[in-house]
Amino acid sequence: MASTPRAAAAALVRRVQAATPPGRDRATDALRAFAILGVVLGHWLVTALITDSGTLHGASPLQRMPQLAPISWLFQTLAVFFLVGGEVAARSHAAARARGTAHHHWLHARLGRLFRPVAAVLAVWTVATAAMLAAGVGLDTVHTLAKLVLSPLWFLLVFAALTAATPLIARLHPAWPCAVVVLVDALRFGLDAPGWLGWLNLPAGWLVPYCLGAARARGAAHRRTTGWALLLGGATATAALVLCAGYPASMVGVPGAAVSNLNPPTLAAVTFGLAQCGAALLLRAPLNRALRRPGAWTAVALLNLSAMTVYLWHQTAMMAVTATGWFLAGPLPGLHTLPDGPAWLLARLAWLPVFAGALLVCWAAFAAYEHRCPRARDRHRAEPEGTGPAAAEGNPARPAVLPHA
Repeated sequence: MASTPRAAAAALVRRVQAATPPGRDRATDALRAFAILGVVLGHWLVTALITDSGTLHGASPLQRMPQLAPISWLFQTLAVFFLVGGEVAARSHAAARARGTAHHHWLHARLGRLFRPVAAVLAVWTVATAAMLAAGVGLDTVHTLAKLVLSPLWFLLVFAALTAATPLIARLHPAWPCAVVVLVDALRFGLDAPGWLGWLNLPAGWLVPYCLGAARARGAAHRRTTGWALLLGGATATAALVLCAGYPASMVGVPGAAVSNLNPPTLAAVTFGLAQCGAALLLRAPLNRALRRPGAWTAVALLNLSAMTVYLWHQTAMMAVTATGWFLAGPLPGLHTLPDGPAWLLARLAWLPVFAGALLVCWAAFAAYEHRCPRARDRHRAEPEGTGPAAAEGNPARPAVLPHA
């Protein structure tokens, strides 16, 4: 019996290897997994829920410990996701067009993989919100919780819009949306233009890495010199903007801060994203070599298979642990206490495995919404050879590899 788990793990590794197309670019999956894990760990580390006069509200250790800003440099990884998304979407659309697939069929298949899991989140939290209000929970508390759940959805909306516009932007040079961000920031911070103007940077800022990905799909940006130029140039520009132009050092939003680099994106967020994209381009070859090992590839493939489930439910998992801990034991260090010192950070690190366990429960309950296959006809129309779902996706006897989404 002791060897059963090892035998099951070995069998799983063999099935994942068998389901992986020979020419699959495994580094793409690794970069996507890195981006998703960065967002999840970042939220778990910089988001605290504390009570004040019976009202629950959010807090961040970055408010009281600004020296922790480098944490945000490690875990603000959305530019990598948009880089990968732009490359894969452009390749997929070109292959679909070559087969005569209509754009709306291609788009339906791609967006379905993004938004099927969203329906489950919205349904559960609609019921939970109604139950909390009926039980007399304060509006401020409900708003805090709902905001934590719904705020990650903005990324999906932007990503969906860029995906829909892939045929129009596939050949757009990244310099053009970057110029829009420069202009908007100059107007906002240099000429005191209205703050709402900054929201033009929401599509423009994330269009920069998306366009870089599309450029790779058409054969550009493959040389290592491009990666080094992006990494060094982006890092230098970001440092200059933070040290000399007054941009925040944190690459995520900090409650109470006058300016956020992320909401909406600023020029500093864009240059930082360019540095990340450069690092990602340089890491592709080493990642592909490392992922020839079956065990490492299996871990990456399985995370990709449930990438959206992990992304959509990680905040719920954290809140479930926070609420359970409060009801069972009252205020607990690193969970309900004010994030105002190193002791809180150490305690929060100890809670991360518990959050992961709760997320595993959410995955068991809701991953099926992500694994559901599109109809065979739509799948055939929308997916290029070697990038779509494996033939057995959804078949528990043969785990599939997540399609490049």
